[in-house]
Amino acid sequence: MSESNPIRVMIVDDHDMVRKGLAAFLMAKPDLALVGEACDGEEALHTCAQVHPDVILMDLVMPRMDGAAATRAIRQRHPGVQVIALTSFQERELIHKALQAGAISYLLKNVSVDDLAEAIRAAYAGQPTLAPEAAQALIQAVSEGPPPGDDLTPREHEVLALLVEGLTNPEIAERLSVSRSTARAHVSHILSKLDVSNRAEAIVLALRRKLVT
Repeated sequence: MSESNPIRVMIVDDHDMVRKGLAAFLMAKPDLALVGEACDGEEALHTCAQVHPDVILMDLVMPRMDGAAATRAIRQRHPGVQVIALTSFQERELIHKALQAGAISYLLKNVSVDDLAEAIRAAYAGQPTLAPEAAQALIQAVSEGPPPGDDLTPREHEVLALLVEGLTNPEIAERLSVSRSTARAHVSHILSKLDVSNRAEAIVLALRRKLVT
């Protein structure tokens, strides 16, 4: 973009000093323009609809509505807006959550001014940028494979919920109106997919990983 038609950038962060610092950085770049600020996800939705940014710098850990939820909502309502997750956190789960929500890039707040500017320009062009820590977390996740339980079918989730309730195989069969052998097969498949050896371990894992509501 040119100085006469700069990339419109919005900042979302619950820390006032962070917003001020990012605003000062944007003012120093002639091809970037600050068009709006928000202190949480809910305000971000409202402000985005008003100012129509091209790129949003989105913090992830915020009150009321976190950055991932705000990113998902913004991408659904305004698919032309690109979101860069800009955070202090590099936990793998947070990285996956942000990218699955629709963020095009994931950067840490210790990124250099020039690198952040390039990431904004790249996002505007539809090109992702990942902090090395984020890229490494994704590589490790791929090499390790999906966590236990990610491949459960909807029916197996239903059976797992009944296991957590404490139902036996015959009770599960009656509740779902299936044969006992079918219920037993579902339970066997669940134990295999969760990589556990018995129902008690399956229940503990289901609760720990919040596989059932």
